[in-house]
Amino acid sequence: MDLGQANYKHNHSTVQEFILVGYQAYPALLFTVFLATYTAILLGNGLIVVVTMLDPALHSPMYFFLRSLSGLEMCYISVTLPMMMANLVSGDHSISLPACASQMFFLLFLGGAECFLLAAMAYDRYLAICLPLHYMTIMSHRMCVGMVAGSFAISLPMQLIQIGIIFSLPFCGSNEIDHFFCDCPPVLSLACADLYSNELTFYAESTIFLIIPFILIMVSYVQITKAILRMPSATGRRKTFSTCSSHLTVVSLFYGSAMIVYLRPKTPESVKVNKLLSLLYTIIIPLCNPLIYTLRNREVKTAFRRLLGRKRPLEVGTGRMG
Repeated sequence: MDLGQANYKHNHSTVQEFILVGYQAYPALLFTVFLATYTAILLGNGLIVVVTMLDPALHSPMYFFLRSLSGLEMCYISVTLPMMMANLVSGDHSISLPACASQMFFLLFLGGAECFLLAAMAYDRYLAICLPLHYMTIMSHRMCVGMVAGSFAISLPMQLIQIGIIFSLPFCGSNEIDHFFCDCPPVLSLACADLYSNELTFYAESTIFLIIPFILIMVSYVQITKAILRMPSATGRRKTFSTCSSHLTVVSLFYGSAMIVYLRPKTPESVKVNKLLSLLYTIIIPLCNPLIYTLRNREVKTAFRRLLGRKRPLEVGTGRMG
């Protein structure tokens, strides 16, 4: 092996860890904010999981999906915030390559599953509003479990392949990731290789997980809108739309921010914007989900009151899921 080959091998094997430089100022303040946020996310989403499990009036497909989404959000936020808080306490912002790969995998895996879960929730609303007579026949408990499990099953192999491709690349030179956590675009920018095929694969996968579910959601809501406009009663139209407004709000925030981060062409200005938007879909949305789904949902608010013992439990209706 000649000197050039030796230098090449040395330069491409020097990076053994990354440094996350997205947050270093005001560690005490950031730790307090992150701790309060993490606690609020776990409590808020945990309450939704508990209430929708314990209250018989919420044993329907719509709340089964909501419970699944809340559970996913608690897992999703646990991939990033605990490590961020630990780094703030220790002052050590380094992360090993295996730990970075693991964090990125779970972020992509859970994020991909959420994309298809949101599409499943839109399909549930389409059936409930456009095909009400067939709703409970189609959306059986087995169908609901299958749709949730399918969301994870689609995401798992594709993200394993993506992580394998990314971390088979050589990393050299700077090991500083200008981000809050290990995400695909900032990590790929540190690789010492021709990234054309890797970026093409990344954009193709992003299209599968962002564009396709988003199109399915939009098709569902076009049909829902047509059905609502055909309703003769204004009160009925408002009541029906209210069952979809919370989901539409979450879809707009999640897909809007994720599409900008993962599908927009990379520019020098996009790095800072992507850092801020990543906080939106990884932290702010899981924090706001319980508020969005409870403040606009009378059934959930009533269930909270029953759970606190302010009202006696209602009779269990027919056609509900167990």
